[in-house]
Amino acid sequence: MAFELPKLPYAYDALEPNIDARTMEIHHTKHHNGYTTKLNAAIEGTDNEGKTIENILGNLDMDNKAVRNNGGGFYNHSLFWEIMSPNGGGEPSGELADAIKSSFGSFSDFKEKFSNAAKGQFGSGWAFLCVQKDGTLDICGCPNQDNPLMPGVGCGGTPILGLDVWEHAYYLNYQNRRPDYVESFFNVINWEEVGSRFLKNK
Repeated sequence: MAFELPKLPYAYDALEPNIDARTMEIHHTKHHNGYTTKLNAAIEGTDNEGKTIENILGNLDMDNKAVRNNGGGFYNHSLFWEIMSPNGGGEPSGELADAIKSSFGSFSDFKEKFSNAAKGQFGSGWAFLCVQKDGTLDICGCPNQDNPLMPGVGCGGTPILGLDVWEHAYYLNYQNRRPDYVESFFNVINWEEVGSRFLKNK
């Protein structure tokens, strides 16, 4: 089965004013759709055909730029849409809140570190919150469409929260004000979904 562009769990305008409808529509139907199409073309007729995206990325030949860039783009955006919600924001609860406090000291400290990873990523890339198999959490930035599932990126574990800091993710509304976009992202984080991913992968 070829990979398919996932449907959004909300309307394109649902995250306004934090993320505008036009950006969401272009981001989903053009950028994510493009990664999906190119990923399918890159794996067709290879050993990767029929594998899960997690399996493909976890055993990736990092010199295979077509699969690296488009497989990463497909996975990262699929995560991105799911961990946002028009009813998002606030702070996490339960075991995720406890893990954040244990790993970073407080939610405020976590927010500062995650925001700095997003704001400090040079050029295009992502900031990720990852869970390790021992339940601890880590934050890292990755360039382009790389992510912590890939070998040798310097931040292991499974991503449970990701923020796209490519300019196409925010430029129509925020222009060069990436810090404002990062701050607004915290208003739409679906902590229930992030918490569910934490429990599933720890």
